[in-house]
This record gives sequence, C-alpha cells and structure tokens, in this order.
Amino acid sequence: MDVLAKINEQDYTQAGELQLGFLVGSIKNIGTTEAIVNGVPLAPGEAKGYPFVGKGYQAVAFDPDQSTLRVLEII
Repeated sequence: MDVLAKINEQDYTQAGELQLGFLVGSIKNIGTTEAIVNGVPLAPGEAKGYPFVGKGYQAVAFDPDQSTLRVLEII
C-alpha cells in the first residue's frame, strides 16, 4: 500500500504557516508569551486544532512572537 499522507511535526520560534492543502493540523503554544495564529492571539498552554474535513485547508499563518509553537501538520 502506498503512503498517502506525510506527518510534519516541529517547534517554531520564527513565523511560518501550515501549507496550502494540509489535511490535519494543530498548533500549541509551548512558550511563555502570547503568539498569533491565523490573526488570533494564542495564550501560553493553549492549542488550536484543524481536524480532517474531507478536503485540504487554505494556508494558516502563525507567528510565535517571542514564544515557541509546536506545530503538527499532516499533508
């Protein structure tokens, strides 16, 4: 059987994005200051999830802004 999805998981201290067409994603603020995800503040310890909805998502921008974000993306 061919592998159809790829998992990317890493910590970010610089701005980035979940890429266009991702299938599942989550972003958790593991730092000590507020971060920005998709233009919305994300407090330390909070997470934002993007569950599978049957087709790919638009790209989602994030900016740790002096914090650290743990990002999981399935493409």
